[in-house]
Amino acid sequence: MGDRAVSGPVAAISPLQQMVASGTGALLTSLFVTPLDVVKIRLQAQQAPFHNALACESAPWGGVLRPSKWKCFLYCNGLMDHIYVCQNRTSYSSWYKAPTHFSGTLDAFVKISRHEGFRSLWSGLPPTLVMAVPATVIYFTCYDQLRNYLTFGLGLQGSHVPLVAGGLARLGAVTVISPLELIRTKMQARRQPYSELRACIRSAVAQDGLLSLWRGWAPTILRDVPFSGLYWFNYELLKAQLCEQFGRSQANFPISFTAGGVSGAIAGILTLPFDVVKTRRQIQLGEMDTLGGPLKKTSSTWYMMKKIWVEVGYRGLFAGFMPRVIKVAPACAIMISTYEFGKTFFHEMNLEQEGLAS
Repeated sequence: MGDRAVSGPVAAISPLQQMVASGTGALLTSLFVTPLDVVKIRLQAQQAPFHNALACESAPWGGVLRPSKWKCFLYCNGLMDHIYVCQNRTSYSSWYKAPTHFSGTLDAFVKISRHEGFRSLWSGLPPTLVMAVPATVIYFTCYDQLRNYLTFGLGLQGSHVPLVAGGLARLGAVTVISPLELIRTKMQARRQPYSELRACIRSAVAQDGLLSLWRGWAPTILRDVPFSGLYWFNYELLKAQLCEQFGRSQANFPISFTAGGVSGAIAGILTLPFDVVKTRRQIQLGEMDTLGGPLKKTSSTWYMMKKIWVEVGYRGLFAGFMPRVIKVAPACAIMISTYEFGKTFFHEMNLEQEGLAS
């Protein structure tokens, strides 16, 4: 019964319908989760203003503030990470530097809504929609297609199928999106309009070579591929168990929501060390794009993990435990439950059309 609960609707819907379902899920997830990161960034900016020329660098593992020339910060809404660039005491995205003082998270929600308008809680949403929605569509559609191929095409069975399909789907999505995200960061740093996209790509390739477009690919893969494999492994397992427990042949919205949230939290915790390193390296790469100079050799992922371990011990590799879980769990729950609901909707619609045709 577990296999039927997993693969029933997927086999009856087209890839285009899968793309529509995943795109809708990505849009809703962005709308729900973006305010959490907007508030987090505003609280961080209050402690160490990003637009200050001598901004304070907060080591993700040590909590030690020291002078730095860094002018980038990381924004993530649960679906995708984005680098925002500040330079010469100004910002290219003014939404995070308003002067309002906040005493805490709830106070920030109230004051931002009251003094800056309710829409301010969704500041920074456009780049998320431009990048995260296509990435999520590729990722979820590839996962279902790969899982169906491994199950029905190659005849593979077992819990390892979603693990392999999830890892490969994320690998493909990151490989496709990484160059676009890198170019977006460069264009933001240089204040170039999107009409100059082609010129920006040519400039990057001419200066640093074609492979430079995938700079930062390795640390992203080291975090996202294990996360994806663990997430889909646990999700399909939990979903099948919940369906069996409640006597359902297919998962409903509450089952998908619960399985997605729990699986996202587990995967987020287990891959947190890679997330700490990836955050650090993304900001380093963003700084390079801001300066616009030749590429500098950055520390390897394993070197940075070893350095964190030596400086502050294993706790440093799990810094930001609660913020990551609070963000990832609801994002995964909303995304997968919306996606499954969309697939079920299209499955039933297709069955009705087949019945009318016959």
